[in-house]
Amino acid sequence: MKTAHDLVAQAKQDIHEVPLDQADDAIRKADMLIDVRDPDEYRTSHIPGAVNISRGMLEFKFSNDPALESRDLNIVCYCKTSGRAALSAKALQEMGYLHVTSIAGGFDAWQEAGKDVVQPEMPSFE
Repeated sequence: MKTAHDLVAQAKQDIHEVPLDQADDAIRKADMLIDVRDPDEYRTSHIPGAVNISRGMLEFKFSNDPALESRDLNIVCYCKTSGRAALSAKALQEMGYLHVTSIAGGFDAWQEAGKDVVQPEMPSFE
């Protein structure tokens, strides 16, 4: 029986994973930067310009949104450490999307490198 780690390892063999030092360039060239983490994770902080489509809703969103029909979209995915992004990239490839990349190391590596993040300000009740 396969584990989640087995599925991620298998997906990483079939996708393009961009190293962190090339992520800024990949994001600049992307039509869409997708944070596939859960909404609570996204709301805490995320990469500037990212839209949140959680891993659990990805295939449904891409199947039902006419703005996402073009299989030529240049898509970059990321998650916390890169596992969910790898699975997402693999699923999008299987759906026929031709230019899908994930960021190696995910959001944790992005933050550790000191790269910009969006952190919403909490309202003050004073």
